[in-house]
Amino acid sequence: MVSAADLEKIVGSDWVVTAKEQTEPYKVDATPPAMMPKAAENVIVVKPATAQEISSIMKLANQEKTPVYVRGGGTGMAGAAIPTLDGIVISMERFDKIEEIDTKSLMAVAEAGVTLGQLLEAADAKNMSFPPHPGDEGAQLGGLVVCNAGGARAVKFGVMRNYVKGLEVVLPTGEIVSMGGKLLKNNSGLPLLHLMVDSEGILGVVTKVVLRLYPRFPGTATMVVSFADRTEAVNAVPAILQAGVIPLAVEFMDKEIADLTANYLGMTWPAQKGTAYLIVILSGANEDEVYSQAEQVAEVCQKHNAVDTLMAERREEQSDILKIRSEVQSAVSPNADSLDTAVPPGDVAVFMNEVDKIAEKYGVKIPVVGHVADGNFHHILKQEIANMGILSDIKDDIYALAIKMGGTITAEHGIGKKGVHMLDRYTDDRQKQIMRDIKKAFDPNNILNPGTAIVP
Repeated sequence: MVSAADLEKIVGSDWVVTAKEQTEPYKVDATPPAMMPKAAENVIVVKPATAQEISSIMKLANQEKTPVYVRGGGTGMAGAAIPTLDGIVISMERFDKIEEIDTKSLMAVAEAGVTLGQLLEAADAKNMSFPPHPGDEGAQLGGLVVCNAGGARAVKFGVMRNYVKGLEVVLPTGEIVSMGGKLLKNNSGLPLLHLMVDSEGILGVVTKVVLRLYPRFPGTATMVVSFADRTEAVNAVPAILQAGVIPLAVEFMDKEIADLTANYLGMTWPAQKGTAYLIVILSGANEDEVYSQAEQVAEVCQKHNAVDTLMAERREEQSDILKIRSEVQSAVSPNADSLDTAVPPGDVAVFMNEVDKIAEKYGVKIPVVGHVADGNFHHILKQEIANMGILSDIKDDIYALAIKMGGTITAEHGIGKKGVHMLDRYTDDRQKQIMRDIKKAFDPNNILNPGTAIVP
């Protein structure tokens, strides 16, 4: 196994951590505790600053057959970055430079340890925007890339894959390669860049990213549309899209969750009528375009028996609504797990009603929030479900339902280490073998993030 002394020769003694109390924070992430993989006892945390240093670490690790895990912002929810074998944790925290905000090519060039919040701030300073908002702004760009992060805005602007135009990657065997660049079109060879996206850190260490930007939105507004019936609320969403309005985001919350989260934050949920809510975020070239979209949304929702419509125009009001939506998981805590299923958007109402039947079957409540316009929902399984010994049974039933309806067991959180056994169940043998073959081609000694994303 690679020693601390070996790593100090590469990065310097100040950037190698071995004390147990100092390595502990690098051995957990945002995965619910009940589902978090057990971390290894003996890990060395190393903090390189260049791709060349990571290259040297990977070559040494291959020589000694030492497992290597890459640590970003620790915001993942599938345990992908947790070191489950004794080995090395590479922290990307020193890769924190934004090299360029290119307003002519509409591109950002940044190191992989830059956070989403830092990118948004830098882009905004140049009157540019990075349209997707895949969750926690403390997440690092490299992690967002290898997890193909999604989030609320996928309905209009897609997921991370749509914005990744170039990567610098250190392969598991130590070679440094560049893929893509500031290009909107590139058909030269197999799309290895897109193989890196959503690879969950098992094919290479991303050190630099090139991301597509857009001009900043001149006009935005956030609507909260209230309904007395959940099915009416959910069925209004495809009608909004069919009317030609593509919102920046459409989120679903019910009254119980909205009030609970607002109280948890010491805030007030703005809607007083109804029991089911759509949060509709609009963007446009100017205020008139946004108002026109809002009128169309309100008209469609009224046809689906909406009982109230509120619109927040000031940034502070919009921010408060989004904060309440974003903090649901914390408010409902402690959670045993947070699911990430998705079904075809047109089948959302049926899926939600069928999950209610599953909850009724087990005599429990299963709160749900979700990105309703793209069919992606997060059912929150509270700790009491795990305590009752029925967590696995409920998850199996919900996953089987999603698959039966043409859906998936994970739309944005990924497989990580938490979901490998479920991937085994819902993926055919030939696909699993192809994944293993790809992994071996990149990482013949299986040292980079072993036990993650693919079935052994």
